[in-house]
Amino acid sequence: MLIITSFSLKTVKAEDEIDRISKQIEELAKARQMSEAATRPLEAELGKLQDKLEAIQQAIRQASDNLLNLETGIKKREKDFDNEYLLLSHNVESYYKRLRGPSPLYILLATKTASGLIKDISYQGSLADEQKRLIANITGELLSLEKDKKRVEADKQRLASLQTQLDSQAAFFAKEIKGAKEYQKTLSVQIAQLSARQQELIAAKLASLNISRSAASMGRCDSDLTNGRDPGFSPKFAVFTYGVPNRVGLNQWGAYGRAKAGQGYDAILRAYYNFDGYQNFDNNIKINVEGMGSFSLEDYVKRIYEVPGDWPSEVLKAQAIAARSYVLSYTNNGSGPICATESCQVFQPNPKGGAWEQAVNDTSGKAMVQGGKPIKAWFSSTHGGYVRTSSEIGWSETAWTKHATDGQGSFNSFSDLTSNSYDRESPWFYCDWGSRAQFNKTAWLKPEELADIVNTIMLAKRDSGSQEHLYQPDKPPSGADVWDQERVKQELRSRGGNPYSNISEVSISADFASGRVTQVNVSGDGGSTSFEGSEFKNFFNLRAPANIQIVGPLYNVEKR
Repeated sequence: MLIITSFSLKTVKAEDEIDRISKQIEELAKARQMSEAATRPLEAELGKLQDKLEAIQQAIRQASDNLLNLETGIKKREKDFDNEYLLLSHNVESYYKRLRGPSPLYILLATKTASGLIKDISYQGSLADEQKRLIANITGELLSLEKDKKRVEADKQRLASLQTQLDSQAAFFAKEIKGAKEYQKTLSVQIAQLSARQQELIAAKLASLNISRSAASMGRCDSDLTNGRDPGFSPKFAVFTYGVPNRVGLNQWGAYGRAKAGQGYDAILRAYYNFDGYQNFDNNIKINVEGMGSFSLEDYVKRIYEVPGDWPSEVLKAQAIAARSYVLSYTNNGSGPICATESCQVFQPNPKGGAWEQAVNDTSGKAMVQGGKPIKAWFSSTHGGYVRTSSEIGWSETAWTKHATDGQGSFNSFSDLTSNSYDRESPWFYCDWGSRAQFNKTAWLKPEELADIVNTIMLAKRDSGSQEHLYQPDKPPSGADVWDQERVKQELRSRGGNPYSNISEVSISADFASGRVTQVNVSGDGGSTSFEGSEFKNFFNLRAPANIQIVGPLYNVEKR
């Protein structure tokens, strides 16, 4: 990642760790993506298997019903067969007894007529023949039923075997999917942990620019649009960020603009925080300031140096309430200590006095609360026209921070921001950050330097493994094999890319509702191409020389 010339050894090590963590996050994200891609076919296949299993189970249930019906039919026909067979046996026996009985003359004499004798003998024979046919039919049906029974039993066995196989396959896929899901969960946890650590290191890197959070203690932004210094080359490009990094809670310069527009402290605070209302706290709560001693709540707030004392009284009241809310939340109503620097809020041993002390007295004991507890009322000097939630800048999500535009009227362009933002008078509203001594302490870039950053992005997109060679070439991390401009061009060509040697124009597309750059469009001798806003920012900060950085999600590129 970007290494600042003035970094201490400790900061350089932090930079190396940022680079290492960035690479780890990328590798873990790829592994998770590959695992998810590999899991999707397994899930689809498991769904198909489950559908097949359901169909087989339905077929087995149908086969069981068929077997039951066949067995019932066979038992019925076997009973019919037994009945018919007994009847036939009886009739045949009777028939043959009669044939072996008295002589035909006796039979003839016993019968009234000869025709009657013939009919009687014929009837007995026909009856036996009919019973024979019935038995033959029943026997045929029984054979057919037995054949069907064997076929259904075989089908049932085959289906049961297939179900066993599919059950085994489904169990295998379910186990694989479960393992993959657990693996993906582990990767997500690791990515989250590394991302949190990365944010800490990047925050330390931004601190090297000495961007103060306090409107009272911060010097002017050394903007290259206003300082008049010439880097000694032309044309030139610079990236200007709207606001400073911490854009959560009270916008101090925004409060200044709102007070000038006639807003009171309540309207100002509700523009920047979600809270239920105000609660008066005991003025004698003891606040332990690290290295400074213990002070009552009100004496503590009187020693806060966050905004100029000559600002409008409504701003001072809003800041006093925010400072009081912050310290109560931070220390859990005095149970723990608080630092005296901008890492917490700026505290000095002597009271500030004047209008600030009056504002503290006018709001004595008053703090913003949500759910009966004071809110941790973060604040910053300049938000650049927007208010962010804590989660939007990488902190934990909180209910009292909010996302909103911070201006009069809507924002539809950079011109609207400049005209309508409440914090537009801040000297840090629109600034390019960083500088190079060899170019008259400016942050201007040469067209070929901007082309190199563009080539870096295109190369990294074609081959993510090349990123370890794409640090800033003027001061690379220790031991890193960093490619210079010509090597980056060579590597990009070898991967089918068309590198730039010179950038002629850059335009920015932004979502002014959310306050973020959505697309950066560049053109030059390599043609025209576009990048996502966050993608351009990340690689710009990776490759740009010295300590030149983009410090927020909304930025613009100026050409002179």
